[in-house]
Amino acid sequence: MTEEVVVTRKGQTTIPVQLRRKYKIQEGSIIEAVDTGSGILLKPKASFSDLAGTGAGKATVAEVKRMLDRMRTEDER
Repeated sequence: MTEEVVVTRKGQTTIPVQLRRKYKIQEGSIIEAVDTGSGILLKPKASFSDLAGTGAGKATVAEVKRMLDRMRTEDER
């Protein structure tokens, strides 16, 4: 799939809606810009909830963060 986009004078562009949906890019998503030598590759970075792995769906993001904070506190002791 190839899409043409326009770059504004501030260097901004809009990612087409089909690609945003496909790659689950929403407002606030972090995108990596990679210089491939032959062009620029835009890649969505994995969010904290994407990294939940096999535990995905078993706890909310807030619960996982609380558990990690508790484990860090225990490690500091």
